[in-house]
Amino acid sequence: MSDETNEPETPDTPDVERFQTTGLVEPIAIQTEMEQSFLDYAMSVIVARALPDARDGLKPVHRRILWSMSETGRRPDRPHVKCATVVGDVIGKYHPHGDTAVYDAMVRMGQDFSLRHQLIDPHGNFGSPSDRAAAYRYTECRLEPLAMRLLAGLDEDTVDFEANFDGSHDEPTVLPARFPNLLVNGSQGIAVGMATNIPPQNLGETIDAVVHLLENPEATVDDLMVHIKGPDFPTRGLILGRAGIEEAYRTGRGSIKLRARAEIIEDDKGSRIVVTEIPYQTSIEAIEVKVAELVNNKTIEGIRAIDNQSAKGATKLVFELKRDAPALVTLNNLFKHTPLQTTFAANMVALDHGIPRTMNLRDLVVAYADHQIEVITRRSQYRLDEARRREHITEGLLRALDVLDEIIALVRASENKGEARVGLMAEPFEFSEEQANHILDMTLGQLTRQNRIDLVERLEALRLTIAELEAILADDAVLRRVIIDELTEIRTEFANERRTELTIDPGEFNIEDLIDDEDLVFTMTTTGYVKTVLAEEFQAQGRGGRGIAGVKPKDGDLVSTVIHTTAHAYLLFFTSFGKVYRLKSHEVPLTSRTARGTAIVNLLMLDPDERVAAIVDTRDYETNRYLLFATRKGRVKKTRFTEYDKNRQNGLIAIKLNDGDELVEVLPTNEGDDVCLVTRNGRLMRFDESEARPMGRSAAGVIGMKLKGTDVIEACVPVRDDRMLLLVTDAGYGKRTDFSEFTAKHRGGQGVTAIKLSDAKGSVVGARSISPDDDVLMISSGGTLIRMSGDDISEQGPYATGVNVMRVSGDERVVAVALIDEADEAEESAESHGVDGADGMDPDS
Repeated sequence: MSDETNEPETPDTPDVERFQTTGLVEPIAIQTEMEQSFLDYAMSVIVARALPDARDGLKPVHRRILWSMSETGRRPDRPHVKCATVVGDVIGKYHPHGDTAVYDAMVRMGQDFSLRHQLIDPHGNFGSPSDRAAAYRYTECRLEPLAMRLLAGLDEDTVDFEANFDGSHDEPTVLPARFPNLLVNGSQGIAVGMATNIPPQNLGETIDAVVHLLENPEATVDDLMVHIKGPDFPTRGLILGRAGIEEAYRTGRGSIKLRARAEIIEDDKGSRIVVTEIPYQTSIEAIEVKVAELVNNKTIEGIRAIDNQSAKGATKLVFELKRDAPALVTLNNLFKHTPLQTTFAANMVALDHGIPRTMNLRDLVVAYADHQIEVITRRSQYRLDEARRREHITEGLLRALDVLDEIIALVRASENKGEARVGLMAEPFEFSEEQANHILDMTLGQLTRQNRIDLVERLEALRLTIAELEAILADDAVLRRVIIDELTEIRTEFANERRTELTIDPGEFNIEDLIDDEDLVFTMTTTGYVKTVLAEEFQAQGRGGRGIAGVKPKDGDLVSTVIHTTAHAYLLFFTSFGKVYRLKSHEVPLTSRTARGTAIVNLLMLDPDERVAAIVDTRDYETNRYLLFATRKGRVKKTRFTEYDKNRQNGLIAIKLNDGDELVEVLPTNEGDDVCLVTRNGRLMRFDESEARPMGRSAAGVIGMKLKGTDVIEACVPVRDDRMLLLVTDAGYGKRTDFSEFTAKHRGGQGVTAIKLSDAKGSVVGARSISPDDDVLMISSGGTLIRMSGDDISEQGPYATGVNVMRVSGDERVVAVALIDEADEAEESAESHGVDGADGMDPDS
C-alpha cells in the first residue's frame, strides 16, 4: 500500500473565508461586542424606561397609561373601570412588559401621598406609605381632570406620533402637557449609571415661574426662585433652611432637610409629643417601629408609650413621656435618630431632546416653556389649516347656491358621481375637487335660502379665526400671551395653597438676612404659651370689655408678660431653677392676635417642673446696666447685664440657688433704683439696688430680706414715682398704696407691714407696680376671670386690709394677677369676644 492510500481520511473543516464572503460570520472582539451591547441596553433603560422627559415630565410607561386611558374613554366624566382592564390595554397595545410594572406606575399616579396633584382618580385600596395597593382585579380608576390637561391637543397635531412595538397602533412620543408636570409632581428613577430624584413643587408657584420666564426670557435661576419658594411635598411637613433648596435649584443637585411637624403638649395628663405631619416618603408605621426599637435599646429614654392615632388620612402619632423626661431633649433625639427628620437628595436629571442631562431650575422651566411654544405653534398651524380648508369649502357652497339650477342639471345628466365631479371642476363652474366633493355630499334640504345666511355667518367667523391664528403665528409675543393665558386658567382652576412649610434651619446663621427687623409684641401667658404679633396689629385697637368669665378651669389663662421688641432682638428667659435661656424674637412663632401661641417647652429645653420666672428684652444691653435677681427665700443678686450676652442650648446658670430655693423675679436696673421685696405674709422690704454689690453670673447673691417662719418672697417690684403698689390676696382682697409710704432701708432687714392680713383675708398672691391708666386682670382657681380698672381699687395705707376686688367662694382662690397695657389690652379684647359670662358674675364687672 502507498502512503497516500494509508493516510486516514479527515472530516471537512469549515471554510472561514467562505462564510466571511457570504456574510454569515463576522469575527468581532468580545470586548467590543460587550461594550456595544451594554451601551445599547443602558441607553434603552435610560431613554425608554427610567428617566422622565423634561417636556411632559413622564416616563414612557406613565405616558402610555394616560394615552391608553384617553384613547379608550376612561375620562373623568365616565364611570370608573377595573384597573385590570387598563393594565391589559396598556400591555397589549403599547408597553410589552410585566403587568406589575404597569400597575405600580398607575397606582403611583393615583396616590395623594406620592404626587402633589394626582393624575389618576383612584377607587379602592391604592395603598398607603407603608402598604401596597390591592391587586388590580379589586381596584378601579379613571383619569383626573388635571390629567386631561396633559392630553389636551393630541388630536390637533401638537406632537409627533410613532408606531407601537408591533406597528399596529400609533402612540405619542410626548404629551402636549399644558401644565409643567415634571416640576409639579416630580419624578424618581434609577437607570444604568445615573438616577433622577426631582422633588414636587407647588402648581401655582411653578406656573408663576413659567409665566415670568415667558415674559422675561433672560430670567435667571434667582429670578425664578422668587416665585418657586421651594419643594412642596404632598405629605406636608417642614423644610429646614434654604441652603439645600438654593443648591438644588442652581446646580440640579442638593440635599434638602425635611422634618416632621411635632408639638410638645403639657397638661394635667402629663407631657407628650404629638406628630401631625411627616416627611415625604416616610410612614407613620416605619417611624413607630424605629422609635420602639430605639426605646428598647435605651438609645432614646423618656418615652413611656407610643400611640398611633392616625385615621381617615389624618396623621397623629403620640409619644407619651415619662414624668421626669425633658420633652425638648427627647424630641431632638427623635429628630436625630428616626425618620422624623430626613434628607431629600435632589438630583434633577431628565431627558432633554432624548439626551439625559442634569438640569437646574431654569433649565427645567426653559425646556417646558420651549415645548409649549412648539405645541401652541403646531396647534395654531393645524387650526389655521383647518379654518382655511373650511373657508374654502364655505366659499364653494356660497358660490354653488348662485348656480344651483345649473348644478342640479349637471348632476342629473351625469351617469355617476365621478362624472358629476369632473363637470363641477370644469368650466363654467371651476370648483376645486374638495369643493366639488362637498357639494355632491350635500342634501337638497341644505340648499335653501336660510342656509345661505348660515354660510355667510360661518364664513365671517372663519375669516376672523384665521386672522387671529395668523397673528399668533406671526408674532412671538402674541403666541407667548396665549400660553400665559391658558396657564393662568389652569392655575385658577387647580392650584391650591402650599402644604410644606419653609422654616429656619437651627444650623444656619444667616437667617436674619431673610427677616426684616420689624417691631413685634411678645406675649406669654400664665400657663406658658408664647407668641409674637406684629406691633402694627395693635395700633387701631380700642379698649375692650371690662371682663369675661365662664372659661373652663383647664383653659383659664391670661397674659402675664407683654414685651415690645424687634425681630432681631434677644429675649432672655430666666427660670425658677436659676437658669437663663436665650432666643431671638423671630424664633418665637409669629401669629395673629387671636392665636393661642405655642407652649414654651417647644422652644426651650426646660427640665421637668422648671418654669419661666422672668423674661427680659435685650434690644440694648446698655439701657439698663444691671439685672437684679430675687429668690423665694429672700436672697438678691446684682449682675451686669452683659454677662448674659451668651447662648447655650441647654441654658446657662444665671444664679446659684440653695436647696429648696427658686428664682422669683429678674428686674433690669440702674444705679439709684429702688426695689421692693414683697412676701406672702404681707411684709415689704424697700431698698436701693446699690445695696447689692455687683457679682458674677453664677454667684448665689446676698440676703435681701430676712423672713420669719414659713414666709417666702412672692414678688419683686420696681419703685416708680408715677406708679403705686398694687397688692392682691388669694382670698380676693386688694388695695393700692403709694410707694412713698415705705421708707427705703438697708437690705437684710425684716421689712415692714404692707398689708394687714388675717385668715379671712388670705395671703398675698400678686404684687404689681400700677399706673392710673392700667387695668387689672385676675383669675381664680375655678377658671373665672375678671377685669377692672386700677382706679376702681381702693387706695389705702400700709396697715389697711384692702377691699374685696374679686368674689371667691369655698375652696376657690385667686391664683394670678396681670396688668393690661395698650398692646395687651388689644389682644385680650380680641380674644374675649364670644365668651359667655359665668353664673353669678357680671361680665362687665
